Amino acid sequence: MTFPLRAGLAAALSLVAAPALAHAVLGVTQASPNQTYRGVVQIGHGCEGRATTGLTVTIPEGVIDAKPMPKAGWQLSTVKGAYARPIPSHHGTIAEGVKEITWTGGPLPDDQYDEFVFQARLTDAVAPGGTVYFPVRQVCDGAVADWREVPAAGRSARDLASPAPGVRIVAAADGGPAPAAMPAPAAAGPVKAGDLAIAQPWIRATPGGAKVAGGYLQVTNTGTEPDRLVSASIPLAARGEVHQMSMDKGVARMAPVEAGLVIKPGETVVLKPGGYHLMFLDLKGPVKAGDTLDGSLTFERAGTVPVRFQVGAIGASAPEAAGGHQHH
Repeated sequence: MTFPLRAGLAAALSLVAAPALAHAVLGVTQASPNQTYRGVVQIGHGCEGRATTGLTVTIPEGVIDAKPMPKAGWQLSTVKGAYARPIPSHHGTIAEGVKEITWTGGPLPDDQYDEFVFQARLTDAVAPGGTVYFPVRQVCDGAVADWREVPAAGRSARDLASPAPGVRIVAAADGGPAPAAMPAPAAAGPVKAGDLAIAQPWIRATPGGAKVAGGYLQVTNTGTEPDRLVSASIPLAARGEVHQMSMDKGVARMAPVEAGLVIKPGETVVLKPGGYHLMFLDLKGPVKAGDTLDGSLTFERAGTVPVRFQVGAIGASAPEAAGGHQHH
């Protein structure tokens, strides 16, 4: 498999390369098909002692809906291109999308560590048992480290001088998240995750054949640093996104919140019908009133947090109607 080079960085290839003195790895190294993947590119040091000033991640075939997370002090750019085959989705057939993500700026000194984050969806084109590689180019002050080598069959990435970061693909049990099982949350009271308190998570029941379901909750940030809600999951859905509904000239419009929903220090954010909410997509079956669903929320700082969603009636407008009050 070959990957296109960014024209703006092509000239840098004539500079000194540093294949052995820098390293790019992925913080999340296991994922499943038809699920959202949160890529965290970890940069531990620069090139030959030089500060990092740019980073480009190539999105391989079989991975769609790539969305970069903005980073303070860095400029963000993307390159779009056609997919090898159109992909059906809730928003219609997708024929193209982001193929490269680049952060430039910084600089990130050689003796400091940082992370560059993106979100993408793994399709059924990536099969369990294999590995999906995300080539990374690290540009430093006068040097380039090109992490894009992919091991041949039967070989290990340890045999390569400049291995591309890889994600091992595993089958998900019952369509649920692939990582190691998380402890089930308590059935009553807010869920605590660091400085965050998550209360009253609930989902509207769906009619038979529905492919989407809305989820709601409230999050309070008691700390001194902002956090960001970036995704959610339940076993019945292929993926869960943060969406916003708004009115435009009397017409209701809904769109994903691309970079995630910020929860500022001291703030309580309420996800509710008609505003910010979770959208669970590509349902594998109906969400039934009266049930409970163990799922998770993923935050930028707090990480992945297990929660238990109560399921209310079709068209419910509040957690009270949804049976969201939990009695001891």
